[in-house]
Amino acid sequence: MSLPAKVKIVDVGPRDGLQNEPAPVPAEIKIGLVQRLQDAGLKNIEVTSYVSPQWVPQMADNHQVMAGIARQQGVVYSVLTPNLKGFAAALPDRPDEIVVFGSASEAFSQKNINCSIAQSIERFAPVVQAARAAGIAVRGAMSCAVGCPYEGDVAPERVAYLAGLMKQIGVQHVGVADTIGVGTPRKVRRAVQAALQHYGIDAVSCHFHDTYGQALANTLATLEMGLWQYDSAVAGLGGCPYARGATGNVATEDMVYMLHGMDIETGIDLDKLVDAGTYISRFLGRKPHSRAASALLARRADD
Repeated sequence: MSLPAKVKIVDVGPRDGLQNEPAPVPAEIKIGLVQRLQDAGLKNIEVTSYVSPQWVPQMADNHQVMAGIARQQGVVYSVLTPNLKGFAAALPDRPDEIVVFGSASEAFSQKNINCSIAQSIERFAPVVQAARAAGIAVRGAMSCAVGCPYEGDVAPERVAYLAGLMKQIGVQHVGVADTIGVGTPRKVRRAVQAALQHYGIDAVSCHFHDTYGQALANTLATLEMGLWQYDSAVAGLGGCPYARGATGNVATEDMVYMLHGMDIETGIDLDKLVDAGTYISRFLGRKPHSRAASALLARRADD
């Protein structure tokens, strides 16, 4: 078993984590969260999205947030752009990377973005072309790569199909996302193997939700395959509106605690990361959804 010496973590808390919060989160709070994440050593942060505020009102302040962050050299700031209109809106804000998303489940694609998988790829193709022409990196998120709230289990062949389509339109990197958190190690490995039919190991990442408490087990299972890039959200922010009881993205604190305990480098200061999670959780009026953060905060209280 060969484990990577270093892991790259993309914190998706400011975007994926906050987009479904019922109460508005002011731009200055989001800017403060991004600042604390980069101060903790995060080099990859998913900041916001450029979608219709009618559908995602939490991201209506995208320009304000992107303009307000104090950029640090070496940090990659990514944004979600689902169509050309969104990309055009994002371009003046100088993102380092854009994210497009497709589903491995036909039913989820129809319910979520009102089109088939093939139609979604047609919609993304000019976005990818425009981004590549502008020198902006493109990452593709493959949702429902393990299970779907409408179809149930998703076959690895569907993941391979979507990865192949993304490769054809020029997407440089794909993320295998267990959107509703139903994955277990063997299922997740099969989904990753399907993506690897079209992308090299350095161009595939994983995005796990912890609905059934399997996110760290799934992380370990894919680390053993040689994967070294993962999404997570500080304080376990987020959740999937399509999965009842979903607890959100795997917490960055828990991921970092496990990786550091395995002597895998992340470049992240865990104490500062806990501070970032505490900052946003206090604003949201709840405790961080991270076991590592809860334990470390309890230890601080005892000192």
